[in-house]
Amino acid sequence: MAETLADYVASQDELLQEAALALPHSFSKCTYSLGPIRFPKRNFRCDCPTTPVAHACTLHTNLEDENASNIYGPNFKAQFCRCGRTYDASTEQETMIQCLICEDWFHESCCNLRERPQSRKPSPEPAPELADNSEERQDEDVQSEGSSGLPPGLIPGSEYESFICGSCASRNRTLVRWAGTLGVNMVVRDAPTEPWRCLVEEEADPIGVEDLNTVAESTIGIKRPLSPSNVEVSDAKRLRGTSQNPISTSATSCLAPLSNFVAQRIYEQLDAPVPVSLGAGDLFLSENFRERWCHCASCLPSLQASPCLLEEEETYEPPEDPDSGLSLEELGMRALERLPRDRAIDGIHAFNGMRDDLVKYLRPFAQEGKVVSEADVRDFFASLNEVAQKKGGK
Repeated sequence: MAETLADYVASQDELLQEAALALPHSFSKCTYSLGPIRFPKRNFRCDCPTTPVAHACTLHTNLEDENASNIYGPNFKAQFCRCGRTYDASTEQETMIQCLICEDWFHESCCNLRERPQSRKPSPEPAPELADNSEERQDEDVQSEGSSGLPPGLIPGSEYESFICGSCASRNRTLVRWAGTLGVNMVVRDAPTEPWRCLVEEEADPIGVEDLNTVAESTIGIKRPLSPSNVEVSDAKRLRGTSQNPISTSATSCLAPLSNFVAQRIYEQLDAPVPVSLGAGDLFLSENFRERWCHCASCLPSLQASPCLLEEEETYEPPEDPDSGLSLEELGMRALERLPRDRAIDGIHAFNGMRDDLVKYLRPFAQEGKVVSEADVRDFFASLNEVAQKKGGK
């Protein structure tokens, strides 16, 4: 808790800045009529005007039935990631990355991109003269890659467009098949005592593309052959950059790349009775990954099971709030300008009266050299409220 008047004012400014960053939008229109949208989760509909909400919505006044399709997972209790750690914005130092499929958020350290850092104190705000310097901010982002004061992760954020957690990837046969190939990066290690590294496609013996009939009959739970000698290698291998639309439109040919042996071993060990921690199975998809999928009869169905893998989703963004980031003083002056002239004059007189009372209240502190605490400020405004209540009761 702030101990001095200066600390108290600074804490209020920090709260205003945090609010401006967290909610920079104008919520002047209810989104209930839009139906299920993606904000902040997909297929989520506004609950404000529904029966389970105790307070009435001021934007949508008609009471609606409960949104039975809304799913409230652990994220709504501030619990994120596979570690289940409660999120605290004031101490969290790591950048968290969102899984494209399940939309949960994961710490970089839990994805083996870095060692887990110590919890941090609230980050200081940048100097005003640097606040609008976009080039310096970009340089700072390159150095930290989104994590406050931390060096870049094993796979920097600039090197992948989307992230899919190992749990979601392991349930999708096409993702498992593409794991560890060009543009579908993974973080692995050779043994529990070895350091984590980025899996490079060229370093592992590939598994050939199976016969299409065999692929159609297989499931994720069945282990794939580990030797390329017993599988048929397709001549149709996609080369990155050779076509603007490098997908298969044929029902009998598959353009999926050769499977990566190391990646397949990672997914097999995830289901083992005693898992060996060689990787979490997370995937880091490079830019324009949707354009590179194979659309053959074997690959397409599991991609269609998660439409976000095929088409980028539209995320609803409310209009920006022009008052976002303004101080209480600035908001007060803006509100004063919108009042009729007679009410504005009354407001100015009331403000001047409060200012005179505050100067009178603080004068003894200045004369005696005492520090003004937060409790003193609260006592002052409590006395004003008491006087106003007495006047209102007469």
